[in-house]
Amino acid sequence: MCCFLTTLFLLGPRAAILVWWLINPLRFELAFSSFFWSFLGFLILPWTTLMYLAVWSPVNGIYGFDWVILGLGLLADIASYTGGGYGNRSRFSR
Repeated sequence: MCCFLTTLFLLGPRAAILVWWLINPLRFELAFSSFFWSFLGFLILPWTTLMYLAVWSPVNGIYGFDWVILGLGLLADIASYTGGGYGNRSRFSR
């Protein structure tokens, strides 16, 4: 099971979210108030959505150190969007 989860994370957060949703759709229904927010997170902020699902609990929600982990997911999303531009900066003429 551990190798399966590692493979999903290496394929990307969207693949991990899709498989997690297929295995445990009730967690998505409880964590997000509507399908719209989970789908929007799937499209725009997949790492943040994945980390939110990982740290969210039905009893406490997001509490304490969970915010740090959620922030790391947000940083991963920002890095995935900005990393390509930074890596290709030499291709643009000045």
